[in-house]
Amino acid sequence: MNGDAALLLLADSRLPAGGHAHSGGVEEAVRRGAVTGAGDLARFLRGRLATAGLVTAALAAAACELAAAGDPADHPADGVELWRRLDAEADARTASPAQREAARLQGRLLLRTARRMWPTAALDTLARAVPEGPHHPVALGAAAASAGCAPRQAALAAAYTSVTGPATAAVRLLGLDPVTVHRLLADLATALDDTARAACASLDDAAPQGRWHALPGHSAPALDLLAEGHLTNPMKLFVS
Repeated sequence: MNGDAALLLLADSRLPAGGHAHSGGVEEAVRRGAVTGAGDLARFLRGRLATAGLVTAALAAAACELAAAGDPADHPADGVELWRRLDAEADARTASPAQREAARLQGRLLLRTARRMWPTAALDTLARAVPEGPHHPVALGAAAASAGCAPRQAALAAAYTSVTGPATAAVRLLGLDPVTVHRLLADLATALDDTARAACASLDDAAPQGRWHALPGHSAPALDLLAEGHLTNPMKLFVS
């Protein structure tokens, strides 16, 4: 499949991988009064893209590169170990237990869908390596490679979904004008491209596993607190 076409499929909210059930923290932000309108949402989206969005984009790019490399022919078990190590890098960059659980739930659903749409040995190896479900950006990068995408395309898909999910949730939660919200997303177009480029900047000619420690690790304490607070919300519409 053409990589550009596959990119559109991966970033489509209608992909049956459960992304529509997650708000990326915006539901709890609305409940606490931190996001009340379009202005607040614009600031929330920019902050999320610069932190969690950049981290997930970098992880997706690394996963795409790893999947494209294929399993070591002489030592297949090494492929399993590499996927476990990359997933551990994602775990280390996700401080909130609630966010880790949400990321694994999304990753598990995406991996299941991707294995039916673009069956490859890389996806099978990832499923064996992390049977509880890999983090979402790891699954996204592996799916992107299996669909014929390059690492930068995987990074762009991850960056894009990091803001479109919360934006769509805000429309439902606050009754915002969808056109106004999509204008906010359009205003982020340059930032999305910049994020994808920055996410790939640490990927050079060295062995992948030797440079994963240099992937971005930007923290977002506010998002962590929102994720944990969301667990106590008795009337929530979204899983996270």
